[in-house]
Amino acid sequence: MLPLRKELFWDIDFNKINLLTHKRIITERVLTLGNLDEFFFLLDAYDRQTLVDEISQIGYLDPKTLSFVISFFNIDKNQLKCYTRIQSMIQHWN
Repeated sequence: MLPLRKELFWDIDFNKINLLTHKRIITERVLTLGNLDEFFFLLDAYDRQTLVDEISQIGYLDPKTLSFVISFFNIDKNQLKCYTRIQSMIQHWN
C-alpha cells in the first residue's frame, strides 16, 4: 500500500497503482496536489534523475508548481514539455 492519499487518484483504481509503471502520474499528482509528506515520499521512492525525466514529460503544471520544480530540481525550463508547450501556443490579445 502506498503512503499516498486516495484522493490524489480519484480517476484511477488506487489498488492497481504501481510505483514503476505509473511514475509520471504519481509524480504529477504529488507535485500539484500532494502535501509535504507525500513529496518526501516521492523523493525517497525515485532517484533524482528519474524524477527529472518524468517531470520533463508532464504535459501541464500550474505556474506555482512549475516555478518550484525549476528551482528545486535546478532544471532548465526549456527542457520541460509543459513550458515549451505553453510557449508554442498562439496568444490572443487581452
